[in-house]
Amino acid sequence: MEKIISYPISVLYYFFFGLILVVFHPIQWICFNVFGYQAHKKSVDYLNFLLLKNTILLGTRVTFRNIDAIPKNVPVIFVANHQSLYDIICIIWFLRKFHPKFVSKAELGKGIPSVSYNLRHGGSVLIDRKDPKQAIPVIKGLSEYIEKFRRSAVIFPEGTRSKDGKPKEFAQSGLKILCKYAPSAYVVPITINNSWKIVKYGFFPLGLGNRLTFTVHEALPVKDLPFEEILERTERSIVQGIKN
Repeated sequence: MEKIISYPISVLYYFFFGLILVVFHPIQWICFNVFGYQAHKKSVDYLNFLLLKNTILLGTRVTFRNIDAIPKNVPVIFVANHQSLYDIICIIWFLRKFHPKFVSKAELGKGIPSVSYNLRHGGSVLIDRKDPKQAIPVIKGLSEYIEKFRRSAVIFPEGTRSKDGKPKEFAQSGLKILCKYAPSAYVVPITINNSWKIVKYGFFPLGLGNRLTFTVHEALPVKDLPFEEILERTERSIVQGIKN
């Protein structure tokens, strides 16, 4: 029954989703080219605010726990499991004070209104997953960027979205580079639950009535811990918080 009801609701949802992306593309361009970084960031924040509000049509509710536990005025490396594109929308809005920048696949850097523009111009980095050597200097540059400006990087070490919420094996290379070149940063694990249920039928129709939860775990100072311990504690915190 849910799937049947979702067809007309999903059509309406995608209409507004596409409209928001198209409207904000020129807004982003003007903000970035005329007014600079801060204006562009504000436009991206409110783009994602509206995308988040649009999920109300799907009966989606979002809870973001323990935001106050995130260290302030220092570089932050957010590490999370990955379940759907809604992870990114929620992180950009709820963690907007930390200026989150993403390690994203190169394919997303073109062809998507607003999204591709932000990835290319907003401080995030694009990597070719088929060319690991290319990724090293790119992620290194992001590390140096967050170290210099005290902003944050977001990395999904599973490498791809989980279609059923079950965690995939964590890759360590990207996180290791971020830690190496942002020595004053804190690694902050985040567990994401239930965002996969929005796309449990695929991209159409969409799942209805889901409650997404984002749980922030204890921050780990890069300079005080060996990387192996950071990786182990981060993965354990994230995986133990996943509920299926």
